[in-house]
Parts: sequence; C-alpha cells; structure tokens
Amino acid sequence: MKRAQANGLLLVAALIWGTAFVAQQTGMRDVGPFTFTGARFLFGAVMVAPLAVLELRRLGRRGTFLDARDLLACALLGAVLFLGAALQQIGIMSTTVSNAGFLTALYVPLVPIAGALLLRERSHWSVWPASLGCVAGTYLLGGGSLAALSVGDLWVIASALFWAAHVMLVGRVAARKGASVTVAMLQFLVVGGLGMAVGFGTEEVSSGALERALPSIAYAGILSVGVGFTLQVVAQRHTPAADAAIVLSCETLFAALAGRFVLGETLTAEQMAGGLLIFACVLAVQILPLWRERRTVSVEAG
Repeated sequence: MKRAQANGLLLVAALIWGTAFVAQQTGMRDVGPFTFTGARFLFGAVMVAPLAVLELRRLGRRGTFLDARDLLACALLGAVLFLGAALQQIGIMSTTVSNAGFLTALYVPLVPIAGALLLRERSHWSVWPASLGCVAGTYLLGGGSLAALSVGDLWVIASALFWAAHVMLVGRVAARKGASVTVAMLQFLVVGGLGMAVGFGTEEVSSGALERALPSIAYAGILSVGVGFTLQVVAQRHTPAADAAIVLSCETLFAALAGRFVLGETLTAEQMAGGLLIFACVLAVQILPLWRERRTVSVEAG
C-alpha cells in the first residue's frame, strides 16, 4: 500500500469518528447513554472478532497464548474505556457535537502531562504551552468564561481524563503478547457488557426503542468502533506517525462540520477560535516531538 493510500484510509477513519458524534447524540433520543454505549461497543466487538481470531491463531503457531493475567489486564482496560465512553456519552446529551469533539481532544496533551507527573517520563517542551493553550481554548468554547461551560461540557472534559488513562495503558497491555487486535476486542466486550448491565439496571429499555436507535448504534458501533479501528491499524503500518497524527486529528474538525451541517449547530466566532486553538495545540503535541526526532536522525545520518 502506498503512503497516499494509507493517509486516505486514515482520513476516512477520522471522518467516521468525527461524524459518529452525531450518531451518539441522535441515538439517545430513544435509549439512554449506558445502553447506547453498551450496544455500540458490542457491535464493535463483533466487527473486530474475525481479525482477533486470525491474530490468536498466528500467535498460537508461535507458542504464544493469553493467560489469566492478560485477561485481567484487558478487563481493567475495558473498565477504564467504559468510564471514558460513558462519561462522554452522558455529556453529549447536553452539549453540542462541536464542543464534544473539541473537548474530547483534550486527552492528547493530558497523556504526556500524566506521564511526566505520575510516571516521571520525560515530556517534550511543547506539552506545557499546548496545555495552557487547551485551557484557553476551553475558556473560549465556554463563551469567555469557564463558569459558562455547560454541564455536558464538564462531563466530556471528565471523560477526557479516562481517555488519556486508556491511551497510557492500552499500549502496555497490547505489547505484553503482541495481540493488539485481541486486546481491542476483549476491551470492547467489557465495555459492552458493563454498558448493557448498567443500562438495563438504571434506564428504561424496550425493544421498540432499541429498534429506533439501531441506525445510530450501528453507525457508532460498526463503523466508528469496528471499521474505524481496523482502518487505523492497517493504515498506520504504511505511513509515518507524523502523517497519522495530522490526519487523525481532523476528527475534531469533522465533528464540528457534522454538527453544523447535519444538526444545524452554530458556533460563535469566539467559540470557533477556541475550538481551533485546541485543535492547533493537539497537533503541536503530536507533531513537534516527531519533527525533532526526524531532524536528529537526519543529522546523525549526515
């Protein structure tokens, strides 16, 4: 696969993920946030299952198998992912798709900050000004006052903490046995099971409501979780990480565009400036460290 083709697949993934915010909002006209989250991730698990089976067979031929410790790690990883997805879903009920897309992206600078503060990992200098920029962008998204942020905005910001924790943990869990697709499927099953359990226990669920919400659930589950994840895994084998970072970050802009053209949402000039500031900071945190590494390699090669 050529680099341009791989970047095209990543752009499709970003488009799916960005527009899935619309499905996440419209689907809750008929079902609650926990039921929607559970059903969505169960759809995703089914989509990824065939790839996981192939991966397990390949690992088995090498004598590598998952043990109880691996399964426990996947369960804990799924619990963290469930909290991130559920809090985001609750937030989407009372905020705009545009705000949800931009605020969810706050997890990107949170990852290196948490690594530096909790794990004593060295972070690129760009993390700190980018973090301040994200705070300023959030301030602008709130209309010039953090106090003016909606309850939904606050739920989405809280979800970003768990998205960041998930990003920090998922690589470590997947690297244990090299079973990244299987880890993804198992964590999707955990999220799906927890979501449906909490949903049936706390929300009114009927077969008619699930049927009406099915198109939104299918889009968010089959396309966003299943297809989007698969495209990312395939494409990132054929394109540099810097390219992937740029293209996948377009998810936030696609969310804003989808909110505008599908749901008729509008942003003030101040809110748009805040969203674009967050987007710029997210790009900076991902690209600047890679750019520095590429320069270092070029100098050493020369």
